[in-house]
Amino acid sequence: METNTTKEELVAQQLKTAFEHLITEVVRKDTVFAYATKEQVSSVLLYAKEQLGFSSFTHLSCIDWLESEEFELVYIIWSPKTKVNLFVKTRLERENPVMENTDMIWRQINTYQREIREMFGVEFPGFVGEKEFILEDWEEAPPMRRDFDTLDYVNDTFFEREGREDKQDVRERIAKRSGEEIPDFAKKYSRE
Repeated sequence: METNTTKEELVAQQLKTAFEHLITEVVRKDTVFAYATKEQVSSVLLYAKEQLGFSSFTHLSCIDWLESEEFELVYIIWSPKTKVNLFVKTRLERENPVMENTDMIWRQINTYQREIREMFGVEFPGFVGEKEFILEDWEEAPPMRRDFDTLDYVNDTFFEREGREDKQDVRERIAKRSGEEIPDFAKKYSRE
């Protein structure tokens, strides 16, 4: 008997069979999404690695859904055997976000967790990593959150700082050196 099930549909079915409340979706050729609760993520990742051949961790990203007061974490893993990408997605409350540490499954997740902790404020209890990763002596709110006002921060921190009386706007400096005029869209950010 011949089956018409695609490799993507097979991955989605195997995940749904293993995890009762997991929602899966074949979004395009070579790509499956799995929508998991934050409590399911470690188990889904481990199952995909050990049972389904997703041996390569590709990326972990964070999306700030300010309007719904949530963060979305997206774990992207790859199966070299089936050539399928699996996106394991979960949502966290934006207020005091905490996600289970998963760097014991793939060690390189640690670097992504450190960056997400610093840039979005998501905590991953139990993982090893100094508090400072990219930002040094940072006292402000996490800068990748959508409610962080970068322009206000720059104006408050850099434009009026003592010892910068001779400061120049970078756009003005480049325009003078190159002989080109500052584009209209950038003029509103210049100090003219």
